Amino acid sequence: MSNPNQRRAERKRASVNAIVTDAISGEPIGHLGNLSSTGMLLIIAQAPRSEAIYQVSMTLPGSGRLLTQTQPIEVGIQEQWHEAAASSGQIWAGYRIVAITDADAARLDSWLSQA
Repeated sequence: MSNPNQRRAERKRASVNAIVTDAISGEPIGHLGNLSSTGMLLIIAQAPRSEAIYQVSMTLPGSGRLLTQTQPIEVGIQEQWHEAAASSGQIWAGYRIVAITDADAARLDSWLSQA
């Protein structure tokens, strides 16, 4: 397990309840805790399989010039670590972004820069 405190990119905390959805099944996976250009923290109900890869879709909180509430981004993520959260029935899970289109990467970077 890699140390979750050794991050390469600064993370931005999600200020509202952003839901992350499995792009294949359409089912919600969890809520976005924080997000960077290289990874994310999800708050989920069931532990993921170690190193599992998911294709997910999410609508980033807030809006800006290049981003609207109706424009979700889609990314491929791989589980890096997970642990029980302080709240009963919740799990924190760290994921690395392994696939993202250039357009979605540009929109994500734009959102991250709106600190």
